[in-house]
Amino acid sequence: MEKFRFLPHTADAMFQAFGRTLEEAFANAALAVCQLMWKPEKVKPAREKVVEVNGRDLKQLLVAFLEEILFLFETDDFILAKVEDIQIERQESPPGYQLRAKFRGNRIKDEDEIFGEVKAITYNEMEIKETPGGVSLQVVVDI
Repeated sequence: MEKFRFLPHTADAMFQAFGRTLEEAFANAALAVCQLMWKPEKVKPAREKVVEVNGRDLKQLLVAFLEEILFLFETDDFILAKVEDIQIERQESPPGYQLRAKFRGNRIKDEDEIFGEVKAITYNEMEIKETPGGVSLQVVVDI
């Protein structure tokens, strides 16, 4: 199954991410965001960061989750290699969703090539769809 694909967009970057489950689609969306800034497959996953975010709906949850990549990059020089043990749960009180995951990656090293910048994750044209084969996400990021 294709993990993600970039789509044409006039000013920013847009991608679709796919997964057999919502969790897998979220993890693949994280890799797509990274791919705009560095090559996650070249990052040695030597460090682990536990991520926990909440959202009143799935779109807000997705934005909060992807913004964690940007936050850790800016504040801790952490670059993501992969997402593990992602769990999304619906909450009753307060109503919404909670996501827990492990980010595996490393601090930026001299040999790491940072070639782009994602400034923000947007709600513009965002879609979360269940498909016959799983889940499809569409995200636009401000670059």
